[in-house]
Amino acid sequence: MARQPRRRAPRTRWTGPLGLYSPGSTWLHRLSPGWKILTLAVLSVALTVWRTPAVALTALGVAVLLLVVSGAPLRQTARALLPVTLVAALLGVFQWWSRDLSAAVAVSGTLLALVVTATVVTVTSPADRVLDTVVRAAGPLRHVGLSPEVVGLTVTLMLRSVPLLVELAWEVRDAARARGLERSPRAYLVPFVLRTVARAHRTGDALAARGIVDGDDVEESRRRPRT
Repeated sequence: MARQPRRRAPRTRWTGPLGLYSPGSTWLHRLSPGWKILTLAVLSVALTVWRTPAVALTALGVAVLLLVVSGAPLRQTARALLPVTLVAALLGVFQWWSRDLSAAVAVSGTLLALVVTATVVTVTSPADRVLDTVVRAAGPLRHVGLSPEVVGLTVTLMLRSVPLLVELAWEVRDAARARGLERSPRAYLVPFVLRTVARAHRTGDALAARGIVDGDDVEESRRRPRT
């Protein structure tokens, strides 16, 4: 009797480093999300002002160490960071070609250090606590007529939309392959754009139904001619 070929387990689809929260009891988990976000902001400014290879590599080393200390699932986290790593590598090659090796290391190291540090924040902080921190920090915006809750909602939609759009891209790709059109860019782009716009309209309708946005603005955006 012929042996049946072993089926490979389906690969976990990439959804990015967002939403990688991993419960734990480390000092990073106990630290307030506000302090972690503030540290990330200060690091961003520092790496922008002192953009040197030594500073970038030191920051990257510390960020990687913090990621290990956080107890993050290394395989899942590495897979989530792979696209960013590839972008940083390509950016470094371009900087090396157009400028020099020092600039390449500084730019790529800075990008990776910031992304890894941001991943530490998402790994050690539940999304609801991060959003509560954003809403509290946006409190002074009330004085200029902007609701902090709207700011928090905007951040929520952004965090939620990224993995949803990635999943939508996978579904469109699978549908194109099922029709034998895997080599047709049109079979990818047209359904992806149409389904993305339809999702945005449904989101707008849901927000308007809850009185969060003006329904007239949603209808006007639909009637507005596309350029």
